[in-house]
Amino acid sequence: MRWALAFGLGLALASGTASAQGPKTLDAIKQRGAVACGASQGVVGFSAPDDKGRWAGFDVDFCRGLAAAILGDGEKVVFKPLSAKERLTAVQSGEVDLLSRTTTWTLTRDSSMGLSFAGVMFYDGQGFLVRKSLGIKTPTDLKGATICTTAGTTSELNLADYFRTRKMDYKALVFEKNEEVISAYEAGRCDSWSTDATGLWAERMKLKAPDDHTVLPEIISKEPLGPVVRQGDSQFFTIVRWTYFALLNAEELGVTQKNVDDMLNSTNPEIRRLLGKEGDFGKGIGLDNDWVVKMVKAVGNYG
Repeated sequence: MRWALAFGLGLALASGTASAQGPKTLDAIKQRGAVACGASQGVVGFSAPDDKGRWAGFDVDFCRGLAAAILGDGEKVVFKPLSAKERLTAVQSGEVDLLSRTTTWTLTRDSSMGLSFAGVMFYDGQGFLVRKSLGIKTPTDLKGATICTTAGTTSELNLADYFRTRKMDYKALVFEKNEEVISAYEAGRCDSWSTDATGLWAERMKLKAPDDHTVLPEIISKEPLGPVVRQGDSQFFTIVRWTYFALLNAEELGVTQKNVDDMLNSTNPEIRRLLGKEGDFGKGIGLDNDWVVKMVKAVGNYG
C-alpha cells in the first residue's frame, strides 16, 4: 500500500509549500460554487454526456470527486467540452480549473507550457482502427496508407516516428474534432484512424456498422493519462494530486461507497487517517478533515 502508508506524512509535507503562494484556485472555486472541469467532446467511458445529457465516465468522476472534497457535493461541477487542440490553452488561461480529459503526460507539457500533471489515472497506448474488409493485420501493412488523427495530440508525432523508423511512407489527415475524424473515416478518406487504443474502441461504437471495424492489437506508444492543472498554485495542485492518491488509498484499504460510513468506526490507523478520524490533514490544504469521506460517498474509490 504505497500511498496508503505515506498518506499522513506525505500530505503534511506536500501541503507545506501551498500557503506560500495562496489558495487562488481554491478560493475561486468556493466563490463560484462549482469546479470548472475541462472534458472531452465525447469519449465513452472517459467523459461524455449520456442519453439524458448527464456527463459520465472515468475522467468525469474524478472531477465529481474533487468537487465533493472541496464543496461537499459531487454535483457541483461545470463540464466544458474541449477539443484536443484547445484543451491545454483552456487550462493555461484559467478557463477551466483542471483538465480531466484523456491527456498524455509529456515532458514538454510538464516543463515549458505552465502545466502540472497530478498523476497517472490511466495507462493507454496508441493504436489503429481499420476496416476488417481491408485485411490489415499489423500497422506495417499500412505502408502508403492515409491515416486520420486529431490535431494537438501526441498521436501526430507518434505516427511520424513509427513510420519514419520503419522507412514507410504514409499520409496524415489531421482534424481538430473527433466528429470530423469520424466523418472522414466513414467516408473512406482514410484507411485507418490512429489515436489512443481505448479511445478508438469507444469511438468505434459511434460508427454506423461498428462490427465492420476493429482495433489492431499492436500498440505503438505509451500514453500515461492524467489530470492537469496550471503551474503556480501549489495548494490546488496538492489538492488534485492527493484526491488521486486518496482514491487509490481507499481502494487498497477496502473503503467503498457502500461501506464508508461503517469504516468511520474502523480501528485501523491508516483508515482512520484517510477518513479524517485522526490527524488534521484536511486543514493543511484548506479542506475539511472528512474530505475523503465526502469524495468516496460521491464517486466511490479508484476501482
